Amino acid sequence: MSPTEATTDAATNRQVAAPLGRRERNKLKVKERLYSSAIALFAEQGYDETSIDEIVERADVARGTFFNYFQRKEDLLGAWGEKRRDALMATLAADGGEADSAIGQLRHCMTILSRMSEGHQQETNSLLMAWVRAGRPLLEEPYLAELFAGIAAEGIRAGEFSTRFTAEQIGFALRDLYLGALYRWCGRPEAAADQLAHELMTTLDLMLEGVQAARDPRD
Repeated sequence: MSPTEATTDAATNRQVAAPLGRRERNKLKVKERLYSSAIALFAEQGYDETSIDEIVERADVARGTFFNYFQRKEDLLGAWGEKRRDALMATLAADGGEADSAIGQLRHCMTILSRMSEGHQQETNSLLMAWVRAGRPLLEEPYLAELFAGIAAEGIRAGEFSTRFTAEQIGFALRDLYLGALYRWCGRPEAAADQLAHELMTTLDLMLEGVQAARDPRD
């Protein structure tokens, strides 16, 4: 999150960004230091093996400070998931019109998702399983399914995808495809980083064969 807060411009009646005060900036810095210290420790020695005491020691803050920002260690898993979501959305927004078809957009999304995990393999291996054990796939909003469903809806309108399936069905199927590939990749510590991208693209092609609209044999 950007260190700004919303205020209203009376002249234009619109939301504008105002810089946060020093106290708020310092609080954000402490929270980020706690988060970064925790993620580094999780990657180094595992989520279950890392204690709150070790996190605050790495962050160089008092133990009580941790609870000013996180009620429990598990809350860091939610923060990790949110940061991954924000990174995905920011990259997609920055890329703009990277792809001009629904299929191209789905491939682009899978490419970004694979790079996010491949670039932080130890972190992902450690945190994903803890995230699953904490029930986060069920508790958190299925933003990936919603993202994929939005793209699928475009594909249906454009005639790329069959009308036999709803955009929501395609969205959840793609989310399941992504998570399944990610779980398998994390379950093979010896796997090369780029194997995730390969598996995602292969399984995406497999699914797209079933949802693409039938082509006119004259084409």
